[in-house]
Amino acid sequence: MGQRGSKAAFMPNKFVFPGGAVDADDSAIPLAKPLVQTCHARLLEDNSGPSPETLAVAAIRELWEETGLILGAPEEWQDAPKDWSGFAKAGFRPSAEKMYFFFRAITPPGPPRRFDARFFLVDADQLAGDLDDFSGASDELSHLQWVPLDEARALNLPFITSIVLGELAALREIQPPASVPFFKNQDEESLFLRLNGSEQQYQ
Repeated sequence: MGQRGSKAAFMPNKFVFPGGAVDADDSAIPLAKPLVQTCHARLLEDNSGPSPETLAVAAIRELWEETGLILGAPEEWQDAPKDWSGFAKAGFRPSAEKMYFFFRAITPPGPPRRFDARFFLVDADQLAGDLDDFSGASDELSHLQWVPLDEARALNLPFITSIVLGELAALREIQPPASVPFFKNQDEESLFLRLNGSEQQYQ
C-alpha cells in the first residue's frame, strides 16, 4: 500500500492499493498469458466499459508505475510502447495468468470524483525481482510498504478499502472466487451484490 499526497484532489492522505484509471492505449497491449476463464466471465458481468483484458492490463501497468513491481511472463518484447519500455527492458510482457478479480466497487455520488474500480488479487510470489525494491516507482504514492492484514485497518483508509480488506482477510487461499462482491452505489440506494451470485441489501 502507499499514501496519496495531501494535495491530491481525490482521497488526499489516504493509504490505498496501487491502481488508477484505464488509459486509452491499454486496450492495445497484448497479455502474454490471459485471465482465467472464471475471472474473465465475472469481469464481463454488469459491464459496459473496458474489456476484461484491458482492465487487467491497466492494473498491471498501474502496479508497475506506482510501485516498480512487475507482474509478467519472461518474454522478449521488441515493440513495446514507450510507457512500457522499462517493463520490456526487464525482460517481461504483462501476464494475467494468476491474477484474480475478487472485488468491485462503484463509489457513492457526491465526492469530487467517482470510480468504478475492480480489485485484483495475486500471490506476491508471481512478482518479478526484489519485492522491497520500490526504486522504480513514480512519486504518486509515498510510504510504499507491504502491510500485514491485521495492521492495515489502523491506517488512514478510504471506507471502501476497509471493506475490501475485510473480504481479503476472510479468504483462505488465493484462487479465482466462485462469486465476486460488488459494492454498487447508485443515486437512490447502496447495494452489496455478488457477480454470479445472490443479491442483498448492504448493511
